[in-house]
Amino acid sequence: MRPQNEAIIVIDVQNDFCPGGALAVAGGDEIVAPINALVPEFPVRVFTQDWHPAGHSSFATSHDGHDPFTMIDMPYGPQVLWPDHCVIGSDGAAFHPKLDTRHADLIVRKGFRTEIDSYSAFFENDHETPTGLEGYLRTRGVDTVTLVGLATDYCVNFSAVDAARLGFKVTVIESLCRAIDLDGSLAAARDGMKEAGVTLA
Repeated sequence: MRPQNEAIIVIDVQNDFCPGGALAVAGGDEIVAPINALVPEFPVRVFTQDWHPAGHSSFATSHDGHDPFTMIDMPYGPQVLWPDHCVIGSDGAAFHPKLDTRHADLIVRKGFRTEIDSYSAFFENDHETPTGLEGYLRTRGVDTVTLVGLATDYCVNFSAVDAARLGFKVTVIESLCRAIDLDGSLAAARDGMKEAGVTLA
């Protein structure tokens, strides 16, 4: 067992991000079994879930004339437009069926506000509106977090950088993540995480 000050954060291992899903990450299902094996080592275990209402503002279908994976400017900054995914209550929003969530102390659902996307487990994409995860970890005595999950260059990246910015010691286990890698986004994310003080293991 890891020390009591350590938590694992399992990011968005959901059907829509795995092969066959609406926003599939190549090899997304390959990380499920090793994550299941790792989670019980940690005294604090947090899982996150992308959780969008139908017609979410980050969906390309909500913007006439825009295709998925194009970029637009939103009031909070640049936003990639995605295929409809992880719609609340849908099978796509469910955790991968082989992911063992029985050990989860907390499940953080994010992206449920129609007008703003949320990549990070800690903040909405305005980088100001908190999810409450920081407070939960602080009250559990956590100062060190390990991140795994989907996708390396988006939700894992944003969560890791925010955690480091908040003063947590952060490690991302790259072998237990998979990336979308949209127009060089993986290399940019790796550089950004390292610059923020995140350890890439």
